[in-house]
Amino acid sequence: MTDEFDDALALANGPAAAAARGAGRRGVARPRTAASPTPTPAPADPLAAVQDEAPAGQVRPAWESARATAYRAVRPLPPRRLPLDLALGHTLAAPLTALTDLPAFDTSAMDGWAVAGPGPWRLTAEGPGLLAGSPGAAPLTDGEAVPIATGARVPEGATAVLRAEQGDAAHGRLHGASPQPGSDIRPRGQECRSGTELLPARATLTPAALGLAAAAGYDQLAVRPRPRAEVLVLGDELLFRGLPHDGRIRDALGPMTGPWLTALGAQVMVTRRLGDDAEALHEAMSTSRADVIVTTGSTAAGPMDHLRAVLSRLGAHLLVSGVAVRPGHPMLLAELPGGTPLVGLPGNPLAAVSGLLTLAEPLLRALADRPSAPQRHARLADDVRGHPEDTRLVPVELPEPGVAMPLAYAGPAMLRGIAAAAALAVIPPGGARAGDRVRLLDLPAT
Repeated sequence: MTDEFDDALALANGPAAAAARGAGRRGVARPRTAASPTPTPAPADPLAAVQDEAPAGQVRPAWESARATAYRAVRPLPPRRLPLDLALGHTLAAPLTALTDLPAFDTSAMDGWAVAGPGPWRLTAEGPGLLAGSPGAAPLTDGEAVPIATGARVPEGATAVLRAEQGDAAHGRLHGASPQPGSDIRPRGQECRSGTELLPARATLTPAALGLAAAAGYDQLAVRPRPRAEVLVLGDELLFRGLPHDGRIRDALGPMTGPWLTALGAQVMVTRRLGDDAEALHEAMSTSRADVIVTTGSTAAGPMDHLRAVLSRLGAHLLVSGVAVRPGHPMLLAELPGGTPLVGLPGNPLAAVSGLLTLAEPLLRALADRPSAPQRHARLADDVRGHPEDTRLVPVELPEPGVAMPLAYAGPAMLRGIAAAAALAVIPPGGARAGDRVRLLDLPAT
């Protein structure tokens, strides 16, 4: 666990809770309860839209504390073995150690001739000679040479490879300047020896990592699987095609939530559109086979916001009920009976993105046993107005290294700013001035 999450959790729940990580189905751990601070009335917030209001009377944790709670809420999924062609994006469950020397034998780094000793040399073979993948040739003795291709096994007794452009072969003889011993030979074990650790546990398997695993002799790998996610889109006001009309709006969260979760490391099983049907929501939540459920909308206390009531009916345990962050403060994190975590995203688009990066991102990292991302910072190119008490997440572009330019169209219901952004700047309560150093949240790319 990183210091970032340990410190934040200790601030949120006290020293005892920072050490707790109990077990549940799918690895869910219920944090210990700490004494809650005395609630303070939230001031009027000119930055939040009416739809972004959280239920009244709740005590909302600080943004960093909520992220720590999400990371601590689950244990990694059980490891499984996958063939290399299915392991991309998964996390190594154990260190990757070489099963062989790399290279496994001395190989030629160039096309030319394998030579023994100083020249000139007598050719022991005509034509293409030794090719990559061909069995070993007869040993060479001083004064002998054999044609060799890049990647071919160097015969025993060879002292160097003479490049093709540096030699002249005719009538069974090879002439050229004698190369230094070892020239253009990749010696056995140059990259690693058998048993060397190539990648640590918890490393994400990239295309290059899969190539390394194959070169090191692996057909399968022990991995933490990508968490399976199910997306439930809520709201009768949503249209799924065509132009907005008659008071109804296009669903922006359905098309983007699944891809965001995929980019954050999940395997999205399905996106279901349930409207404002409490019974359909109850059935979906109680029968899901996902490792994490993500809902969009219905996190506040409006007349058609059924999510909290359905969670209560199911006997779910609320781990985070609102967060001191704008936009998105009605977001929630719950543990369903049996241990499945549920992330509730607000219905406003930018507020939903805030919820994804505040709660879903650390939760998915914990399920996949991935460490937290290293923190990155930049200096603001302009002033940013803040909320009096809450953290604010603001879309920014990065016109040059170390500089963050705040973007317009950053309201809770807007996507125009985030669509053009390279990152979100974390603005502390009270705001920040031009030149202030602020933390950046990188936006995932598929």
